[in-house]
Amino acid sequence: MIYARSEGTPLDGSSGEKLRHAVADVVREQARTGIDVVSDGEFGKAGFIGYVNARLGGFEPDPGRQRGNPWLGSREQLSFPEYYQQGTNTSTGALSQFRLRSNALKCTGRITYKGHRQLKDDIENLTVALGGVSVAEAFMPSTSPTNVRSWNTNEYYRTEDEYTLAIADAMHEEYKTIVDAGLIVQIDDPQLLTEYLRKPQLSLAEWRKWAHKQIEILNHALRGVPQEQVRYHTCYGIDVGPRIHDLELKDIVDLLLKVNAGAYSIEGANVRHEHEWKVWKDVKLPDDKLLIPGVVTQSSVLVEHPEVVADRIRRYASVVGRERVIAGTDCGFGTIAGLPTVHLSILSHKLQSLVQGAHIASQELWRNSG
Repeated sequence: MIYARSEGTPLDGSSGEKLRHAVADVVREQARTGIDVVSDGEFGKAGFIGYVNARLGGFEPDPGRQRGNPWLGSREQLSFPEYYQQGTNTSTGALSQFRLRSNALKCTGRITYKGHRQLKDDIENLTVALGGVSVAEAFMPSTSPTNVRSWNTNEYYRTEDEYTLAIADAMHEEYKTIVDAGLIVQIDDPQLLTEYLRKPQLSLAEWRKWAHKQIEILNHALRGVPQEQVRYHTCYGIDVGPRIHDLELKDIVDLLLKVNAGAYSIEGANVRHEHEWKVWKDVKLPDDKLLIPGVVTQSSVLVEHPEVVADRIRRYASVVGRERVIAGTDCGFGTIAGLPTVHLSILSHKLQSLVQGAHIASQELWRNSG
């Protein structure tokens, strides 16, 4: 199968009819390109994290606090201050603009899930759109409890763990509703890895201890959700930067495999992580799991050649088996409404390369197997 996490540009605030047409268009375009595991492009969300602000009760605006550039004070910004100061980093600049014009929230009461209507609309829009195409599967992304915790502050719960657990209980409703509708839920959790980047004071051992706790909380949120209908995505954010401080897969893979998911979506196409397919030579992917490595990336506007994509797929297939690899993207191509990381004209070519490369690799792997 060919998989793409092509979020596109959300249309938050659009009329119901306009949004339905937009979702139908993006699903149809994915199918036309040859993508056979499609999503709604997250068109019903203002951003992949901030959308939950309208779906969780127990929070109120915190006008005295605004979120600026999330990379300020990070390991990357401290190593390359001139680069991050010059303002040419479109991804971090976009995220900073969004956060500066969005009121931060604080938790002042018991957290509940109240986004049933918005979620119902998202599911209906995707379900109707699927009626007009022929694809293998469909998924709907949802953010992790850890992402919500990082976005807002706690003034109600006694500890941060209690606070995150309360978020997990609320988000459980969203995960379960998506799956009950016959869709795959994809948990988007870049915060798991970017926590290390954004807090230079953390040692690797300290981060691993923290990450283990976040995974336990996520698994609590996934209770009762069939593992085969869960896909877990983590990455290092949409930062188009030097990224010399990214964690290495060899140091985190054991933790990732503790997530109760049927498939794992990880970075594998950009030059900081392309070599990490070798990790799977020494780490056994459980028999009931799939791997979704990125074979095209959002962190460059260069369009990958289909043969390059095919080579990347072949490498993963050689170590985990061809039936257990779904070709994917490193991350989404647009994380905030109106501020795409990669221009749509370039994105379409990247997805075409993804499809063509997957076909090349699939044909060769099947020939060799015979």
